[in-house]
Amino acid sequence: MIRFLWFDLGYTLVRTNREEVYQKALERLGVYRGREEIAVAYHRSDKLFMREYPGVLGKDSRAFLPWYVGTLNYNLRLSLPIEEALQAHRAVAGECPLQWQAYEGAKRTLRYLRGLGYRLGLISNWDDSAREVLARNGLDEELEEILVSSEIGVEKPDPDIFRMALDRGGVSASESLYIGDNYYDDVVGSQKVGMHCLLINAFGSLGIEELSYRPVISGIRDVAAYLGHPGLPLEITG
Repeated sequence: MIRFLWFDLGYTLVRTNREEVYQKALERLGVYRGREEIAVAYHRSDKLFMREYPGVLGKDSRAFLPWYVGTLNYNLRLSLPIEEALQAHRAVAGECPLQWQAYEGAKRTLRYLRGLGYRLGLISNWDDSAREVLARNGLDEELEEILVSSEIGVEKPDPDIFRMALDRGGVSASESLYIGDNYYDDVVGSQKVGMHCLLINAFGSLGIEELSYRPVISGIRDVAAYLGHPGLPLEITG
């Protein structure tokens, strides 16, 4: 029986306004792409990096951003000088900073799950800004245990970070469910300790076509239904 739900942070509980920022950057270069098209291109780029270059996305973006922007532009069917695209992106980001914001309904979903009797925790590969991101979005108060890689010196998919979580929570792997968006960190890592994982992929099978893994949900608000409960009540959605 599942007693403890463990969550990833980035693109599970929170996301950035990166589509808005890059759309404005492209407009400075005389190019227009719709917000949804940009979102899909980001999604494809993320999944490729997760699969082919594990761990890179969690590092200092200065180390991989030109590489990533080239992939992003490829997915947008654009051939743009990388330095020009980066300059435009930096200029827009200076005016409209990238910020980690909770997904719509994320906090209320966590509160709802707590009300159903589940204990909640976080296991995340993140730098020292993790707790500030959680606090600014009011998510920290919904989480009983918080494990951040930069604080404990272990990163997913190393099974030790999951073992530490189980130890802190005082639960077994069979009593836990992990929810995250990166198959290679989240599913592979949690399975090493016998913990099942619910994989988030916002666009169905897009970007993870090579995987036969199930179950896959589209977002945080699908967790309750997966566990056999009614979805988030209408009066508290939003």
